[in-house]
Amino acid sequence: MSEGNLFQQQEGNRRRSALLIAGFVLFFAWIGFGGDLSFYLATRDLPREQYHHVIPWGGIIITAVSAGVAWYSWRHGAERVLASTGAREVLSPSGAEELRFAKIVEEMAIASGQPRPRMWIVDDDDPNAFATGKGPGTSHLAVTSGLLARLDRDELQGVVAHEMAHIRNLDVRLMTLLAAMVGVVALVSDMMGRSMRHGFRGKGGGSKKGNPLAVIVLALWLISLIFAPLVTRLLAMGVSRKREFLADATGAQFTRNPEALARALEKIEAESAATKSIKRGVGHMCIVDPAERKLSAKPGKLADIFASHPPLAERIARLRTMSYRPTSDN
Repeated sequence: MSEGNLFQQQEGNRRRSALLIAGFVLFFAWIGFGGDLSFYLATRDLPREQYHHVIPWGGIIITAVSAGVAWYSWRHGAERVLASTGAREVLSPSGAEELRFAKIVEEMAIASGQPRPRMWIVDDDDPNAFATGKGPGTSHLAVTSGLLARLDRDELQGVVAHEMAHIRNLDVRLMTLLAAMVGVVALVSDMMGRSMRHGFRGKGGGSKKGNPLAVIVLALWLISLIFAPLVTRLLAMGVSRKREFLADATGAQFTRNPEALARALEKIEAESAATKSIKRGVGHMCIVDPAERKLSAKPGKLADIFASHPPLAERIARLRTMSYRPTSDN
C-alpha cells in the first residue's frame, strides 16, 4: 500500500469513527431527556391546577451524574486499568527481555514523534499488549511476559508500534471515554427502569387521556431505555474495530515492516488460553481481546456485530497486502 493510500485509510477511519461517536452522544442525550419530553407532552394539556412538567429535571440530573462518573473514569481510568491487571512498572529494566522491550519502546517513540510512554509488564503467560492514558505525554504501554517470551525483536516492535499508534491517534483517550459512557448508560438505564416501575403508576392516567403524541414518545423512550445498554455497547465496539485497523496501518507506517506485525498476530492467534490477568472491562483495549479470541478468529456477521476487534484473519490479510511489493518485469 502506498503512503497516499495509507493516509487515506487513516482519514477514512477517523471520519467513520467520528460519525459513530456523534451517534453515541445523540443516543445518550435522547436517553437523558426523552423521559422529560414524554412527561411534558403528557401534562401539557392538563388543567391548570394539576402538575405540568416544564423543566427537564430528570435529564439535567441524569446528565450531571453521568458527566461526574465519566469525569472520574477519565481522570483515574489509566490507574484503575493498570491496577486491575496487576501490572508492574519497568523503571530499571532487568534481564534481556525487559531491556529489549525498553529499547524498542524508545525507538518507536522516536519514530512516532511522541514522548516515551511509561512501560509496564503484566505477569501472564498469554501474549497480549495494551495502551492506556489520556494521550501522548500521559500514556502507559503494557505487555504481558508471555508476549516478551514468544515474539522476536521485529514482531515485538510491530506490537509496540501498534500500541504507540493508539496513543498518537488518541485512541486511548477515546476508548477511556467510551468505556465510561457505556458504564454510565447502563447505570442510567437501570436507574430509570427502577423509577419507571414506581413513578408512572401514579401518573399513568394523564397520559392515557392526554396527548396521543405523549404516548408515542413514551413508548419510543421505553424501547430506547430497554435497549440502551446493548446499543451503546455495540457503538463502542464499532468504534474499537475501526481504531484497530487504523492502529495496524499506522504501526506499519512507523516500522515500515507490516509483515512483522502480521506474524505477531498469527502467534497471538495460535494461543488457546485467554489472558487471565486482563479483565473483561479492559479486553477491548488489548491488541487482541482475550475474551473474544474465538469470536473474532474468523470473518463473519457474528464477529462484525458483537466483537470489539476485527477478525484477526482480516487484519493479517490487510497487513500482508501492505507489505506486498510486485516484482519488476524489467
